[in-house]
Amino acid sequence: MSDVHTISVLVENKFGALARIAGLFSGRGYNIESLTVNRTEDPNISRMTIVTTGDDAILDQIEKQLLKLVDVIGVTELNGETFIERELVLVKIKATHEKRPEILSLVEIFDAKIANVQPEELAIEVSGHSKKVENFIKLVAEYGIIEIARTGRTAISSECGSTDKRMKTL
Repeated sequence: MSDVHTISVLVENKFGALARIAGLFSGRGYNIESLTVNRTEDPNISRMTIVTTGDDAILDQIEKQLLKLVDVIGVTELNGETFIERELVLVKIKATHEKRPEILSLVEIFDAKIANVQPEELAIEVSGHSKKVENFIKLVAEYGIIEIARTGRTAISSECGSTDKRMKTL
């Protein structure tokens, strides 16, 4: 059985760190479903949120291999209800005059925002849990998706204290 896993990786904010981690995944045949990277509160450290698939044995191997990389400071799986996740999507859809009221109703229901208006299309911004984003995309697909851009999942622990203190390290 192949489960979806969200992994938080702290890395030194150095040239090539992302390439080495992506290379580890591709070299071992692991797929990256989504990947976000940005600096943490410490400008010398970046947090990578990687969403991947595989069973527990594969996840264990991924964690062990990540910890062998020189720039990796720590690795932790964010699982169950112990993390807060968000994703952002910009979706441009066909929006005829007749269909706009229906579309605007969905925008309101999903607490989305209109990012741009054109005569025959709307660009809409939706953020939230990945399931919310997926549901929105499914519902607006019937109007005709012109273009879509997604950030991928970003996540932090919802438990008290820093995730960084619970990370597996060498």
